Amino acid sequence: MTMKDTEVYEILQAEETRQKSILRMIPSECIMSDDVLACSGSRIAQKYSEGFIGKRYYQGQINTDKIESLCIERAKQTFNLPNDWHVNCQALSGSPANLAVYTALCKPGDKVIGLGLNSGGHLSHGHKVSITGKLYEVHQFDVDKETQLIDYDKLEQFAIEVQPKMMIIGTTAYRRILDWKRISEIAHKVNSYFVADIAHVAGLIAGGAYPSPIPFADVVTMTTHKTLRSARAALILCKDKFAKAIDKAVFPGLQGGPHMNSIAAVAVSLKEAQSDEFKKYAHQTIRNANKLANILSEIYGLKIVSGGTDSHLMVVDLTSKNIDGKTAAVALEKAGIECNYNTIPYDPKPPANPSGIRLGVQILTTIGMDEYDMVTVASYINKALDNYDNDTVLSQIASEIKSWLSGFYK
Repeated sequence: MTMKDTEVYEILQAEETRQKSILRMIPSECIMSDDVLACSGSRIAQKYSEGFIGKRYYQGQINTDKIESLCIERAKQTFNLPNDWHVNCQALSGSPANLAVYTALCKPGDKVIGLGLNSGGHLSHGHKVSITGKLYEVHQFDVDKETQLIDYDKLEQFAIEVQPKMMIIGTTAYRRILDWKRISEIAHKVNSYFVADIAHVAGLIAGGAYPSPIPFADVVTMTTHKTLRSARAALILCKDKFAKAIDKAVFPGLQGGPHMNSIAAVAVSLKEAQSDEFKKYAHQTIRNANKLANILSEIYGLKIVSGGTDSHLMVVDLTSKNIDGKTAAVALEKAGIECNYNTIPYDPKPPANPSGIRLGVQILTTIGMDEYDMVTVASYINKALDNYDNDTVLSQIASEIKSWLSGFYK
């Protein structure tokens, strides 16, 4: 790729080089295939397509209708949707998708239950700084203080007390398998809608490496740019009886025309997710995450929140290292390891300077790393944390990582 605007071109090239020179371990990112990237920058982005298939408010929609239809059908296939389920692929990203579901199923002031941010939930699950926490009466619950897992008996009692209109449960930093069936039983016992937010584990579910909530939820939302390895977009899957309300909430309720280039990219990635190669990636991601968590814990004495992981990510409690999450994340970046600082359950520190870091292995798996490589990754992480205030050592680690990665990016 070349551009007339050399200033922007040089920045883009520098970013590509940077990404290939570091261990990218932010759980909410991915590596897209060349085909997905091609769709993202294709000329279908020039087309305005306000409305839905066959019911647009602008002419010239023959190809946009085909692309959206293809994306919908592939989503149904990839996630094995029952015949009475509907797909909306127009929401621009995860938070807008969740807000559309709130808008469709609830009225302002209705009671909603969501998992707290420190316990692994997302801002859009009703945190007070989110619009969802301002428009609705949100009651958030936390994981058990000792096990750092969801106590489903306590959640059931909480739901009986609150009597919510909707329960939204997701996996932004909750590392363990969620008992979708039990959550569904709790929600329906109190006549509540159950919304499963699978943003982080969508690709793992598509690859058969993590349980699907489809048989139990009323609505399922997801972003597509994490483990599903697609463009920045979202999917809303729902039972047919909610389809009209959800579509109306997306358009005209919350947005105008969809980003057809992103929908085309998602269509491609959904087909990729049906391949044997993708299934191998999903399962290898789980194995890599388990291996990394075990080494960090057993060899280097780092505390992994909830004692381990069942997905692509883990949260490391740095309290024993006597270092806060933000300082650790900055030091790791200097060492060529990219992650994000993150709260831990019942964190005494504020979100802007929390006690933990969050690590994901989906990108490392995509470039070909396996369990043996996690041994090396863990050693670099531990060495960087031990030398967080030594820029010379951190720079040396970064140089070693850059050299090591040259064998993976060919």
